[in-house]
Amino acid sequence: RSSDLIGIITYTSVIERTKEIGILKALGARKKDITRVFDAETAILGVASGILGVVIAFLATFPINAVLYNLTDLENVATLNPIHGIILIVISTILTMIGGHIPARMAAKKDAAVALRAE
Repeated sequence: RSSDLIGIITYTSVIERTKEIGILKALGARKKDITRVFDAETAILGVASGILGVVIAFLATFPINAVLYNLTDLENVATLNPIHGIILIVISTILTMIGGHIPARMAAKKDAAVALRAE
């Protein structure tokens, strides 16, 4: 599932940025603040991937309609309603945020001293 993949990507980001998390905690960042940083990242990822998916789906309607018209004389069989596109982007964002929230919470629980010692 895509939310699992987003979780893995976010977890990798957490591991790579352990020292940064330690610095933020040493400067007084709360668990909630650390979680928000990673949640914001995954939200941006979700919106971007949703928009990319909708654009690709929209562009795919043109060759699909051309082939179907040549085979069956039916026009505009494949269409993408703008409302449906927006709904798909929202769903993509929500699923991405769900998949990335657990690694974000793991990042927030890291001890500042341990995180600063990490390489």
